[in-house]
Amino acid sequence: MVEAEGLSRGRTDRTGVARDEEVTGLFERDALVFNASRRRRVLETQWEGLVFGRLDMASEQDRGVDEDGEGEVGEVRYVGRIGVRDDDYEPLVVDWRAPAASPFYRATPVSPEGVVRRRVLRSRDARVIGVEDDLMVPEAPDGMVVVGDGALMAALTRTRGTRMRDIVATIQRHQDEAIRAGARGITEITGGPGTGKTVVALHRAAYLLYSDRRRFESGGILVVGPSASYTAYIERVLPSLGEESVILRSLGDVVDGMTSERLDDPEAARVKGSLSIRPVLARAARDVAPEVTQQLRVMVAGHPVRLDAAQLTQIRRQVLRNHQHNSAFEAARAAVGEAAWAQVRSGEKSEFLETLDEHLAVRDFLRDWWRPIDPREVLIWLADADRCAGYCRSLLPEQDAAVLHASMQCALQQGSWSVADVALVDDLTGRLGVVQDEEPAERGFYEIEEMDSLSEYGVNEVQVTGSRAQAHEPLYERVTGDPLDLLMQGRIDRGRDYAHVLVDEAQDLSPMQWRMIGRRGRSASWTVVGDAAQSSWTDATQAIKAREEAFGAKARQRFHMDTNYRNAREIFDYAAQIVRREVPDADIPNAVRETGVEPIVREVAGPGLADAVVDATKRILDEVEGAVAVVVPAAHHHVVRQVTDLDPGRALVIDPMSTKGLEYDGTVIVDPAEIIRESPGGIRVLYVALTRAAHRMTVVEVQKS
Repeated sequence: MVEAEGLSRGRTDRTGVARDEEVTGLFERDALVFNASRRRRVLETQWEGLVFGRLDMASEQDRGVDEDGEGEVGEVRYVGRIGVRDDDYEPLVVDWRAPAASPFYRATPVSPEGVVRRRVLRSRDARVIGVEDDLMVPEAPDGMVVVGDGALMAALTRTRGTRMRDIVATIQRHQDEAIRAGARGITEITGGPGTGKTVVALHRAAYLLYSDRRRFESGGILVVGPSASYTAYIERVLPSLGEESVILRSLGDVVDGMTSERLDDPEAARVKGSLSIRPVLARAARDVAPEVTQQLRVMVAGHPVRLDAAQLTQIRRQVLRNHQHNSAFEAARAAVGEAAWAQVRSGEKSEFLETLDEHLAVRDFLRDWWRPIDPREVLIWLADADRCAGYCRSLLPEQDAAVLHASMQCALQQGSWSVADVALVDDLTGRLGVVQDEEPAERGFYEIEEMDSLSEYGVNEVQVTGSRAQAHEPLYERVTGDPLDLLMQGRIDRGRDYAHVLVDEAQDLSPMQWRMIGRRGRSASWTVVGDAAQSSWTDATQAIKAREEAFGAKARQRFHMDTNYRNAREIFDYAAQIVRREVPDADIPNAVRETGVEPIVREVAGPGLADAVVDATKRILDEVEGAVAVVVPAAHHHVVRQVTDLDPGRALVIDPMSTKGLEYDGTVIVDPAEIIRESPGGIRVLYVALTRAAHRMTVVEVQKS
């Protein structure tokens, strides 16, 4: 209808120059046809069905009058992922976020909110594959059929795949309250494993965009998760709820121009994540780049000018008191001019400074002495033993300084940043500023012709796409295998300020990572999801301090999830028993589902580990329909390469830290003792791994020699 109306605009039989009203009609035509096409695409790309629910409401005369009676059915409402209206703009499908859909989530037999029957429809493409009903009155009205055992239990037993599914059809009342809570300030959602914290938070993001689109679509919503595996797992959820205006980033992708998946060893992660690294970075950011000219000797208007290293250091300190290095070139030039004039003081000052500015040797000196410094370059300086020791002296213990130096040498040797490095680069960007664009020099047409085929010069065009797309032009970079070139690929941009920031697995953020995200949420509202018992960051006090600084004085509201919908009770009881050994006050939710199958615990000798893991994986693949994850510490990764060959579509190998926020039908946990030893959170990270399985779990322990 909208498309047809659009195509009718701007039509004319006239020829020649278009009149103003005809131009307006053409613009309206394009706008209407574009919006109609976008709407059609949304309607055609609902992966799990456009409509997922139906509400049979009580008639007006029965509503609120006879709660104990059978009730008579009045209005029928269909609930879906997006709203749909007919030609008369009457609602055919109610958007799940609309107030009219709230009884679908909030109605209970105790408080039915006018609902007689709630029906959940499960679809695959255009086919309905399941129906589950919840009756809200003691007895069904005459002629009403009630199907199934309840929508929630049906959802709990369905297969887990490699991507997260939305729970929009089975949201419970306490979850709905968190989703629809006020947008202002800080919303904290806590709870143990499997309580639905993540999906509640993601549905909240979709709800916020629906309820105040102008604010959140223009300002943007940033969703930060613990790993690239996590963002790949959840990327489907929000589009399936009708929203594509959300930026998904892992902690290694928060800074524009950088991406990292590599994790530091626990000691290096501790040093880099602590606030004690900040004065080290501050000292490094004030230093001069290696091989920079350390003195200026020139003749200006017949007068000798000499500025030695000590004088230049003083000038640098003076300029950096009020400026970021990368935006202070003019201030540095002026300060050098003042220092030079202080030596000469002969003739007119303005004439002397003008001559100094035009002096080619002085220009060359300034371009070298105050050249732009990429924040990543400063971090690379820490790979130099002397520089690192100098920056850390009196600020870090010698052992920590050695750990930091070794970590940066590792980055330089491998040509890859670690996830913890990203927050350090962000801190340095705040101190140095971003590298400014240089004005492009004019080129003749013959130079442009020579650049038509970049591949002839070993240069590839790098086009950033998807969630990493940037607003600037494509970058041209020389792609080589040199580790330093790999570290310096891309361009660091200034982080934007978002309207809303959602942080999942917040208990894992280091203080430096809290500061990094806080810079992107200075004026934002926040949704923060976490569970202290699953933390991989050991110094909770310092992390809380950094988190509070990021939040500021904003109002707080808290929601607690206490029901484990993911794990079978048998699996979760085993995990809870493990974590209580060291975390007696862990937030242990109530698991509501039983399978009657206990976790299998096997103890094998080291040489038999690979065969035991393969056998356990085969058995679980035969018992479940969905994904099976083999959780392997780094020390044993080599023994399970053959696991993915068992069923490439369902079996996968993953490290313990990357399991955060994920879930599978079954898991094989390899060598729990080694997971504890090599993980920064110790037994807390093992607890995470033990709570990923919905239906089956096998634990393979290695015998101690």
